[in-house]
Amino acid sequence: MSAFGSTLLDVEEFPAARRAMRVAVVTETYPPEINGVATTIARVVLGLQARGHDVQLVRPRQGQEDAAATGERFHEVLMRGLPIPRYANLRMGVPSKRSLVQLWSMHRPDVVHVATEGPLGWSALQAARVLRLPVTSDFRTNFHAYTRHYGVGWLRKPIMAWLRRFHNACARTMVPTQELLDDLARCGFRGLQVVSRGVDSDLFNPVRRDDNLRARWGVESENDLVLLLVGRLAPEKNLDLLVQAWSACSASSLIRPRLVVVGDGPLREQLQARLPSAVFCGQKLGEDLARHYASADLFVFPSLTETFGNVTTEALASGLPVVAFDYAAAARRVRHGQSGWLVPFGDEGAFVQAVVAACRDPHRLRVMRQAARESMKDLGWDGVLVQFEAQLLAAIEESRQRWRLEARPA
Repeated sequence: MSAFGSTLLDVEEFPAARRAMRVAVVTETYPPEINGVATTIARVVLGLQARGHDVQLVRPRQGQEDAAATGERFHEVLMRGLPIPRYANLRMGVPSKRSLVQLWSMHRPDVVHVATEGPLGWSALQAARVLRLPVTSDFRTNFHAYTRHYGVGWLRKPIMAWLRRFHNACARTMVPTQELLDDLARCGFRGLQVVSRGVDSDLFNPVRRDDNLRARWGVESENDLVLLLVGRLAPEKNLDLLVQAWSACSASSLIRPRLVVVGDGPLREQLQARLPSAVFCGQKLGEDLARHYASADLFVFPSLTETFGNVTTEALASGLPVVAFDYAAAARRVRHGQSGWLVPFGDEGAFVQAVVAACRDPHRLRVMRQAARESMKDLGWDGVLVQFEAQLLAAIEESRQRWRLEARPA
């Protein structure tokens, strides 16, 4: 019987941990919600269980029929939630400090890991402080960078101050790249540690290429090119640049590619009106999503607000060359001219030129497929889970040492 409950989950095999922990994971988003944070934190939760740790998952209830799962090394606690404006399928937590103090007083975890900085995450941080529990966190979303896309640029500094206050109250804040660590350190963030993100190379694999799917997209031959975008269709994803790049491709008499868009969000209707020839597939999951990646020929990613960009590594693992700005996952994983094209950060003209040049050389794109796939071979989840676990253990040990020092007689 686990300290948090009992269930048997079908999880992937990971090497066993050296020392079992009781970990409370707090997140405001989790599958079946579809976004990079939900996908990644679910993978971490499954990995921790498989490595022998007891995991208590605290999240908002996603609907009236949502029921908590319990089992071996896993127990869910569902809290009140509210819809997020403009995202009807997503919910955020509400202040819940008192409930969490009661919960963790009865079932005390060794460490609390907070994945999101919303009201539920802040409540978890405050409850852990009351109970003197060590806290680790993730910096997963550049909320401060979103402000200019929503017409509230004046909020950038207050939001950054909030994020700094939140994360500096944690023993560790995990970030996916050294670049992001350096940026946050310059802004006064402390306790930063790089813990990368993994990719499931068995799921995202070129072998899933599907000619029948391509035919449904209107592709007539293997030589016809498909450009793919996967992601949330929202202002912060810089989708005007996708429209510009597609217009430039369509204006060329030498290029007749097909544009496929996978995802949903508040800008979907507007994009469909601006891109009438594109194929909009909606949200996709699992093997269906993997087939969409593998069946395309070029991945275009115009976003300038990513902390990492899971879709970049999923595309590369699927054998897709990538056009992206030179930062986040692309900077670490795309080899310019070999597995894709890296464009100077913010240079939209260069981005459009790169997309057009890529489409004009379909033979080169086919050659790049293998290099794209090879670039992901060392980014499995095993190593990521080892890094993550090490940060939790370090936070626990630091907390215990601090308690011992405080307990010494003066």
